[in-house]
Parts: sequence; C-alpha cells; structure tokens
Amino acid sequence: MKSDNHLQNDFETITNVIGQYFTGIHSGDSQLLARIFHPDAYLKAPDLRRELTEWLTLVEQRPKPIDRGDYYGYQILSIDIIGHQAMVKVLCPLLGRTYIDFLGLLYENQQWRIVNKMYADYKDKE
Repeated sequence: MKSDNHLQNDFETITNVIGQYFTGIHSGDSQLLARIFHPDAYLKAPDLRRELTEWLTLVEQRPKPIDRGDYYGYQILSIDIIGHQAMVKVLCPLLGRTYIDFLGLLYENQQWRIVNKMYADYKDKE
C-alpha cells in the first residue's frame, strides 16, 4: 500500500495533469494535449469513438475558447486513485456547452497520462 505522502504526491501530480488538460482545451493547444495523453488513448461518447490524433486535429480546427473570451470555468469534481490508476471526473464548459468528462489515467514510465476519455454533454433538467 502506498504511503500517505506518496498518495499526496500522486494527487498533486494528477491535479497538475488535469490543469494542463483544462489549459489545452481552453487554448486549443494540441501539442500540450498530446503530451498528457497516451498515444493510443481513445475518446468515447455514446455512439462515438475517436482516436487521439483525430481529436487533436478537431481541437486545432475549432474556435479557441480563449480567443472567444469564454469563461474559464473548468472544475475537478472528483479524483479516485488506486495504485497506479486514477479516474478523474471533470466539468468542462466549452464552446457554449457543458461537458462532464471521465478521464482515466495510468502511471507508467514514471508519469501519469490520460489513457481514456469518456464524455457526455450535460444538460440541466429544468
């Protein structure tokens, strides 16, 4: 079992990776995003699958939230760490929509990287 200090370090490192994720999607920085995702990562939503390279191209081509003056309202909702695996749930207000992302991370080769992204367009029930 990991020590409390080691878990705290993992928590801080994962939080930093997620901060980079938020910065990357807000600024449209596909190079930053490529560094924090594992190359064979997949992005998944109901009836939709994208390889990482396809998604990074879409990020480059779409309007950049930072250029539109969009509010930076990204939030970490939860982080669960078990050994060398983590699941992070985040809120991403992006380009007029609000997404909930579930980001799976693995610790391999001395680093935490995103290996899977599942996401849903969150709509408030009124």
